[in-house]
Amino acid sequence: MSAACAVSRKAQPPLRPPGERDPPAKAMRRGLRRSHEEEREQLPWRGERGGEREAEEAAPLSDARRRRQPQEPRAAAAAATAARAEAEAEEERLEREHFRRIINAFRYYGTNMHERVNRTERQFRSLPANQQSLLPQFLPHLDKIRKCIDHNQQILQTIVNDCVHMFENKEYGEDGRGKITPASTFDMDKLKSTLKQFVRDWSEEGKPERDSCYQPIISEIVKNFPKERCWRFRADSVALAQQPISRSSSPTYKYLKKFSNNRRSADQIRPIYFPDVDPHSLPSGANFSMTAGDFQEIYSECNTWDCIATCFFIDTAHNVIDYIDTIWKILKPGGIWINVGPLLYHFENLANELSIELSYEDIKNVILQYGFRIEPEEEFCQYNSFLYWRAPLPALDLSDIQDLDGETVPETKTPSRAETMETEMET
Repeated sequence: MSAACAVSRKAQPPLRPPGERDPPAKAMRRGLRRSHEEEREQLPWRGERGGEREAEEAAPLSDARRRRQPQEPRAAAAAATAARAEAEAEEERLEREHFRRIINAFRYYGTNMHERVNRTERQFRSLPANQQSLLPQFLPHLDKIRKCIDHNQQILQTIVNDCVHMFENKEYGEDGRGKITPASTFDMDKLKSTLKQFVRDWSEEGKPERDSCYQPIISEIVKNFPKERCWRFRADSVALAQQPISRSSSPTYKYLKKFSNNRRSADQIRPIYFPDVDPHSLPSGANFSMTAGDFQEIYSECNTWDCIATCFFIDTAHNVIDYIDTIWKILKPGGIWINVGPLLYHFENLANELSIELSYEDIKNVILQYGFRIEPEEEFCQYNSFLYWRAPLPALDLSDIQDLDGETVPETKTPSRAETMETEMET
């Protein structure tokens, strides 16, 4: 089942201007404090010692009295500070180690793929000579694969050559030229998936898939944020996205690891050229950047963003409600949250990882309870995706807004409850 819907955050009351009365809770605390002071003034102190005690309590602390003060709270605070610093240092170390593993996987690609081709050659040579003679082009084909592997490795090495300055908020010491160590199967599978993303996000062959993911998001942004308006936009995605890269078009070979189910041998070494768009054609003020770290920790400033777009992202959370909570806080009142992507929770099958797997129905209920408004909501089947469209408040007059192709953005029909139930039953 797939779904699309629009989510709108209700406008919040403005902050209390200076000079207004305190909220009831604070006023109550202050009122209690004043009443205690008045009662204390009316208490009958017995004898002169009572007056001396009152004067001693009112007098500033002497050095001797300071030394008599209990040290436990101060020691506990120092211990808590030290524990926080140690935890932050450990987290930083783990981040650096993870980054080093990624860079190492990029550089280990060639070795890993050559080992795979060598194994195929050994198995072929184990066949009887008469069977080998039936396939005279098999070994020359493996040599072509090796050349394509070397070319892919050059591209990957170019990417990591300047990885120290890859992120705007972090600089790592790994420069992409250290010692190469064997990478795990998990890391290599992720890297080979990255080559596929090159094709999806930066090539002509990937345009249909790209349009099905990104175009609904882009169209909704253009509809709600015309060029003449000033707005802030944040995109989060597990995809590579179309970041600017060199214009010189270069081939990549994403099918090299596919030794099975090939119609022709040449299909395995078919080149795909990227990028298909000149990055220099972007407006001069365009600003693309990547930020390293945890989504919830990096984006914590409340009421900051007019629009947040999440693409194939929310199922990367250990607890998707944490993501919803963060998005609610950092969006401005009336801002827009746009999401597309499946609910294939990344930590679902990892034994020692927290993973809260919620259905679309549960997520929708949570979103509504936070105060979002969903408008409109529609069901569709491609990508098993759920889109949360969020319209700013007050409502905009969209009659004169054009989409990217200069055509009027069509009105989206909100299905009735009966239609929604029928779609779910058919699915």
